[in-house]
Amino acid sequence: MESLDIVTITVNSALDKSTRFKGLVPEQKIRCEEPRFDAGGGGINVSKAISRLGGTSLAVFTSGGPTGKMLEELVAKEGIAFEAVAVESWTRESFVAVDDNTNSQYRFGFTGGKISDEESNRILETIAALKPKFLVTSGSLNEGLSDDFYSKIAEIAKKSSAKLIVDTSGEALKKALEVGVYMIKPNVGELAKLIGVERLELEEVNEAAKQIIAKGGAEIVVVSLGPQGAVLVTKDIYEFVPAPNVAKKSTVGAGDSMVGGMVWALSQNKSLKEVIRWGVACGTAATMNEGTQLFKAEDVMKLLGEI
Repeated sequence: MESLDIVTITVNSALDKSTRFKGLVPEQKIRCEEPRFDAGGGGINVSKAISRLGGTSLAVFTSGGPTGKMLEELVAKEGIAFEAVAVESWTRESFVAVDDNTNSQYRFGFTGGKISDEESNRILETIAALKPKFLVTSGSLNEGLSDDFYSKIAEIAKKSSAKLIVDTSGEALKKALEVGVYMIKPNVGELAKLIGVERLELEEVNEAAKQIIAKGGAEIVVVSLGPQGAVLVTKDIYEFVPAPNVAKKSTVGAGDSMVGGMVWALSQNKSLKEVIRWGVACGTAATMNEGTQLFKAEDVMKLLGEI
């Protein structure tokens, strides 16, 4: 498989830091273990997941300041080909800390720095120069980027006949659907917002997803049901895959792992039934590891046997 079969895009990349401590006491210094650093941000995590499955991708992401340099080193260490788009503001950090006394996980996410119009155009030009089979945009948008940023990427994808997978929420997702994309992965709450209702019951998910498909918003709608699993809907198909029971250590990166598994399976020309199985297996396997480590390939293979 050529590296340009899959390109992932992360505009709001992050340097992920994780640690452990014993007991959270206000106004006292909390002693933490030596931190672990991982390359983070939606698209980067998708590229990492694809790499763990033996696939290749090109990760395009923003990088700024010393944290950006460290991020680039971590991506390179993962053996992932990348193109870093230089930006003025420092790459953000995100922080995960686990209390050993209670096994509670605390997740702190910092907002990304502002992206200028010039930097925004540079990101779009970088994407337009690439013509992959699959283009994956994942994660939130930085300050300075308009809600229609992902819809601009959708226009680029249409021109180059790339299959665009969008994993985001809110207005950014709504705008992308107006242009039309290949696949989206909302949760039930996000799906409800997309069709303008307060809430959805499980039995209403199929019909809701079909509304989006009928309007030309997406060809495939994968709805994440959290610990229950996921459903994949097209105009002709409805596939529900329950998540196997595992001992959960962290849910960080589970959604990105799911997307990575599905995109890898699509790139291998697997059936849509297999695509959702690989997605659920990778997403579930990611919860078996601490911090921001994503999944181990052997866990995925084991879980596939249970699904």
